[in-house]
Amino acid sequence: MAAALQKIRYGIIGCGSMGREHILNIMAMDACVVTALADTHAESRSAAAALLAGAATQPQVFEHSQDLLESGLCDAVVIATPNFTHAELMRQALPSGLHVLIEKPLCTTVADCHELVQREKALLTQGRSAIVWVAQEYRYMPPVAEMIRLAHAGGVGRLHQVAIREHREPFYPKVADWNRFNANTGGTLVEKCCHYFNLMEFILQEQAVRVFASGGQRVNHLDEKYAGKTPDILDSAYVIVEYPSGARASLDLCMFAENSTDNEQIVIVGDEGKLESLIPSLVLRHGRREDWGTRKVWGEPSGSGRGVATRRVWDTNIRYAGQHFGASFIEHQRFAAAIRKGTGPEVSLAEGLRCVAVGLAAHRSIDTGLPVLLADVLPT
Repeated sequence: MAAALQKIRYGIIGCGSMGREHILNIMAMDACVVTALADTHAESRSAAAALLAGAATQPQVFEHSQDLLESGLCDAVVIATPNFTHAELMRQALPSGLHVLIEKPLCTTVADCHELVQREKALLTQGRSAIVWVAQEYRYMPPVAEMIRLAHAGGVGRLHQVAIREHREPFYPKVADWNRFNANTGGTLVEKCCHYFNLMEFILQEQAVRVFASGGQRVNHLDEKYAGKTPDILDSAYVIVEYPSGARASLDLCMFAENSTDNEQIVIVGDEGKLESLIPSLVLRHGRREDWGTRKVWGEPSGSGRGVATRRVWDTNIRYAGQHFGASFIEHQRFAAAIRKGTGPEVSLAEGLRCVAVGLAAHRSIDTGLPVLLADVLPT
């Protein structure tokens, strides 16, 4: 008989839509229980508590995060509050000794991200052993995870290009409309896209060195007013990211293009082939170009589809698909496994810092019209 799993008690800080998504994922896992909730917004607290109304263990509900952290009810906390609150909540959570899963983006500024990296390092030298993991669910989506596995196994040779396209609907409404302003979010290329910049580095196994971007607010939210202010978040952009080896990655973002069949497309191209994943169809395509490298005459022309293997990729172990095609469930499984085994996080605070820095460099490039070196954005 398999040994019983160590039960993990979770506290949820931030009970909005993403916080409730985390609750549903935790409820679907073995030996995991939500024992505490915290949110300053009463309606969000009530909505989260309602999800757990039938649970065997009823969570204690707090208005303030510090009360939850000091309650002794939790082994791990999930922070899913508005972006601009992350830095202060992490300053509270790190000394607690609890395991932490912090939603992306880590913070809205490079300075705050860097401060948290340094705080964790200092606490580790003082004996902190709990893990801190930055949520980056995209790398766990089944077709994306499989394409990365194939790419890292040499399935398309040496990697040269990564291209990501997201054509989607505008930002959803949030409590107090906090996500309508750059000051609260860090900007669209931080709020919405930092996980793509993390994914690019994860695929290429390199750290970005230069960013060039063009974008703006063209369509969305222009006729909205909040406390007399018009939203300033951009809704479309192109971003090119360069890496030390000469590899490049690109992002094509449009948030007024909901008339899409597959609204997300991720492409990896190497010198021996191409991988492509499509979401939400969960399709993975893989083609190799052996003939082009060995024959002295042209082989099959591009666009024919010949020699391209196409399949739908899913993980039957996923118990809750949720908003991210099972990726959040898999990430929670990996987070829980790391807690139980005493291993490190798969996405560190340092990675959280870097993907925020790339997003902020892209915004600076848009503002100046010039390429931006990551060395000019990251702290020395």
